[in-house]
Amino acid sequence: MIIRELKPVEKLPLSLLLEADPSEEMIRSYAAEGDVFIAEKNSCVAGVCVLLPLTDETVEIKNIAVAEPARGKGVAKALISHAVTIAGQCGFSIVEIGTGNSSLDQLALYQKCGFRMKSIDRDFFVRNYPEPIIENGIQCRDMVRLELTL
Repeated sequence: MIIRELKPVEKLPLSLLLEADPSEEMIRSYAAEGDVFIAEKNSCVAGVCVLLPLTDETVEIKNIAVAEPARGKGVAKALISHAVTIAGQCGFSIVEIGTGNSSLDQLALYQKCGFRMKSIDRDFFVRNYPEPIIENGIQCRDMVRLELTL
């Protein structure tokens, strides 16, 4: 597997990004402002993440998604590790990531990767998405924010 930055002439892997964020408008906005990285296996996109600077010190992993056939094979961990490495090389001291209160697997993964819970933005998904999001039988209402200090 290789992880590389998506070239400006390459098409955004929108269908994959939509698996992690149902708003095409929001995805296009932060992807245009951030850096998009793809994980490739056998010339196929296995995963994607978007790294977006927030301040001079802080960068956010804004979206991370892994294609169904590649799930459970370490692709997400590799993308997170790559994003953290890039963040450090670029001089950032904090990496943030956010996920829904109903994203139980993601909450576990991020903590296994060293992230610690920072805050909860109550009703974030209710305010920002027109349709309810249901995951693991739970309505996704709140954004759980986590951070990793480099």
